[in-house]
Amino acid sequence: LVAGALVAQASIYDVPGGNRAVLFDRFTGVKDKAVNEGTHFLIPWVQRAILYDVRIKPRNIATTTGSKDLQTVSLTLRVMSRPDVSKLSQIYQNLGQDYDERVLPSIGNEVLKAIVAQFDAAELITQREIVSGRIREDLLKRASDFNIVLEDVSITHMTFGKEFTHAVEAKQIAQQEAERAKFIVERSEQERQASVIRAEGEAEAVSSYSIVVMPCSKIRGCVTIH
Repeated sequence: LVAGALVAQASIYDVPGGNRAVLFDRFTGVKDKAVNEGTHFLIPWVQRAILYDVRIKPRNIATTTGSKDLQTVSLTLRVMSRPDVSKLSQIYQNLGQDYDERVLPSIGNEVLKAIVAQFDAAELITQREIVSGRIREDLLKRASDFNIVLEDVSITHMTFGKEFTHAVEAKQIAQQEAERAKFIVERSEQERQASVIRAEGEAEAVSSYSIVVMPCSKIRGCVTIH
């Protein structure tokens, strides 16, 4: 009776929500089709169920590499990934259960270094969306080779070496000073023009209301009083 209970218990296994199972048979090997969520049966001591979490998982991939103009660049990439459920048996046979840990950091660093090397440091800043798109496109292709689906790929962090950072800061300061000088010149010109307009207005007013005084001898009917 006890042996029967143990056999019955060993014959049942559960696949929790958000998971799938790969069934391994000692005689026939790994079954092609993944097992869905729920309670299932297997042959005790002959078959074994290997669970895979198939929900989307986030991962950060960080690397330090060089740009096209040999500037040091540190990047962090955020990747949202999941296994291709239809290829779980292949993933188990080729990579095991820690497939994402074995694959994503490696191909992530590979793609990041390859793409960053094609851009100057300044272009990495001004063309960040293009760079991010290139990284996403290449990484999607590389991940698909390992039956991994990437739902989202984005650059979350990008910094440069001290020399380039100081150069950028100096350029920004120079631009700010140039803008300030331009503003001062424009304001001075506006004030000068306002002064000219004001002076012209005052001169016109004086001209309009001036009283011309003429000698009495030249005015008919004028009597000089002594």
